[in-house]
Amino acid sequence: MSDGAPLRIALVGLGKMGRAIAELAPSRGGEIVARLGRGDPIDRTSLGGAEVAIEFTEPHAALANVRGCLAAGCPVVVGTTGWLEALPTVEREAAASGGRVLWAANFSPGVNLFLRLAAEAGRLFRDAGFGAAIVETHHAAKKDAPSGTGIALARAAGAPFGTDIPVASVRVGHVPGTHELTFDAPFEQVRLVHEARDRRVFADGALAAARWLAGPRPRGVYTMQDVLAPPAKE
Repeated sequence: MSDGAPLRIALVGLGKMGRAIAELAPSRGGEIVARLGRGDPIDRTSLGGAEVAIEFTEPHAALANVRGCLAAGCPVVVGTTGWLEALPTVEREAAASGGRVLWAANFSPGVNLFLRLAAEAGRLFRDAGFGAAIVETHHAAKKDAPSGTGIALARAAGAPFGTDIPVASVRVGHVPGTHELTFDAPFEQVRLVHEARDRRVFADGALAAARWLAGPRPRGVYTMQDVLAPPAKE
């Protein structure tokens, strides 16, 4: 990627998120050079000279898609959820191939900051004797439940409790994504809520992650927390 040149991006997945990314990419300095749908091979030729791929498909397809990108030497940003039991395999293969993968359950900057807040809130409310629970709401077509974000939020807030926080999933209508973390005590309750108002927040975050991953990064597996980390002090 030369200075001033658009970032060459391959889209793997042509669903709602793929369309949102394609629509937003030109205004974020990106150029879609390949669009790969279900059953399309993933190799150097089909990726069209992309500097980075963005993958939003389905849980059963994600691992094969990531492996295809790694084998082709193309860094890949993965937004598919429901496949993370295979993450150790991806970590090994990225290390062996010298490849780079960035995955996130949610590419919203606000959600990723919410995860940091949830970890600290969990500690504070645990010490004050509160219990905790999560309700996550998404559109009716979302396949995995609980959502990847709901699971990540439960892990972040639940770590201080030393136990799993219950997650309730609601699938209705066209909701892009709402996550509510509740801390409850006998006589009071505190709720922290993140609400996505537009699917473009995820597309914007994925494009920011793609630009970050396409930079000079060491081999390995990254998350949005790496993208949002403050620069190291010299």
